Amino acid sequence: MPTFLVTGGAGFFGGILRQRLLDSGASVVSVDLQPDQTRHERLTHVQGDIRDAAVLDSLARERKLDAVFHCAAILAHDVTDEKFLWSCNVDGTRAVAEMAKRQGVPKLIFTSTNCLWAKNFGRPVREDDAPEPVEIYGRSKLAAEKVLEEYRGDFDCVILRTPTIMDAGRLGLLAILFEFIAEGRKVWVVGSGAHRYQFIYAQDLASACIAALDYRGWAVFNVGSDDVKTTREVYDAVIARAGTAARVASLPKAPAILAMKLAHALGISPLGPYQYRMIAEDFVFDTSRIKGALAWKPTLSNEEMLFRAYDYYRANQSEIGSRTAVSAHKRAAPMGIIRLLKWIS
Repeated sequence: MPTFLVTGGAGFFGGILRQRLLDSGASVVSVDLQPDQTRHERLTHVQGDIRDAAVLDSLARERKLDAVFHCAAILAHDVTDEKFLWSCNVDGTRAVAEMAKRQGVPKLIFTSTNCLWAKNFGRPVREDDAPEPVEIYGRSKLAAEKVLEEYRGDFDCVILRTPTIMDAGRLGLLAILFEFIAEGRKVWVVGSGAHRYQFIYAQDLASACIAALDYRGWAVFNVGSDDVKTTREVYDAVIARAGTAARVASLPKAPAILAMKLAHALGISPLGPYQYRMIAEDFVFDTSRIKGALAWKPTLSNEEMLFRAYDYYRANQSEIGSRTAVSAHKRAAPMGIIRLLKWIS
């Protein structure tokens, strides 16, 4: 059976992908800055830094790696040190690519992001649309893609550009939304809430990663859900299933975005340039390329996967606040000045 390296294997998506690979019968080596208590006879977890060539080379020398799934990344709302984020996301990607080249790993699959853009195209975004990131995380992911381009011909590479990854256990900024729903408060949308913003079910993304193993050569694919409903419709559906007194309410668009920009400038909000640019805008990927090339298709709608994430939050709410030494998506993001909005909701 094959052996795979998963970077960021202790993270939210890395852990889901790692388990899918184990379930398929593969052996998995996971490397992450965070500890991981998961135990499996075919799992080796190393707590380490992907920028450390010695760590990566030791893992590759001890076993033949059939592919690397590069999922490790530092998020903008998780750190204040932008140099650290850039180094981990860009220099870390180069270190992983260098290891793959040195050790003769034949395949690298990289999870990128829709944060390469922060504007409404007025149509689904295609793989050949020129990226224009507006904040550090998106810029670091674009730089990482460009790093991988330098290794074209050294190994097969598939880049999967993903919207927000959703499943049970996904927290981060979404925990703020879930707290409002659980407490029966007003759930605010900016503007009418008629915009459409696509998610990707984590299991569907894992299926895309696994399908990419059979692709030969170099490719960039968009992934995302089908039949994307408006944000208001998605929230209404989740609230109805949650059975709380929460209800969707609107904030006037221009004043709300101005307030978000000011709060970000003052350092009192977890929401940055990407969020305040896209909070009332459409963003949907065109996924026809991966459907044709890899026969991949998504299985869950935005509202179905968002409810799964909310249901997990509701079931584990009492211990989520005490979590430490876990990835940013496995704990609740700080609310900051949004707590004032909660008080009047």
